[in-house]
Amino acid sequence: MTDIVWNFDNFETIGGNSITALGFPKLIDTPKGRATEFDGKQDGLLVNNLPLTGFDQFTVEVIFRPEAGGLKEQRFFHMQESGSQNRVLLETRLTGDSRWFLDTYIRSGETDQTLFAENFTHPVGQWYQAALVFNGKEMRHYVNGAKELSSEITFSALHQGNTSIGVRINRVFWFKGAIRKARFASRALMPEEFLQP
Repeated sequence: MTDIVWNFDNFETIGGNSITALGFPKLIDTPKGRATEFDGKQDGLLVNNLPLTGFDQFTVEVIFRPEAGGLKEQRFFHMQESGSQNRVLLETRLTGDSRWFLDTYIRSGETDQTLFAENFTHPVGQWYQAALVFNGKEMRHYVNGAKELSSEITFSALHQGNTSIGVRINRVFWFKGAIRKARFASRALMPEEFLQP
């Protein structure tokens, strides 16, 4: 199956899906193409599509730049099944010293698991690749190709749903920073296959 790629370079469509913009996100130019910038207070994008639908295994990658001055907890990429609490999230945590760390979460039925990488901090203001990988048995996450945490989890493929970018679906925990690209694969990618930030 072909990977699904979302480029955040316009406000008309993402991956062929229509967009609802919240607040006033901005398009910015970067050395590797356009990206969408979020103010951390009211800016977000809602997409009426859940790109992981039907995947028994998956890889989610996001190319993004977290910034200083945002909320301590930011749900910057949230995919949730319609009519249930089943979801996959990528989140950041700001540490207060111009650093951040990755927090990933999967909820599937009665099972949920968080990978809270507080011992793996990174400077804000730089472009990063974050990946959440599920191989059918274990979830693990990476930053710039380096594995940080992993845990076994029972997961059932998600049904159709929605995705929010820059904020949690219920419009709390806003993200301050920019996002350039996301990729979704129906298999567990290896680090050498990852996108480059």
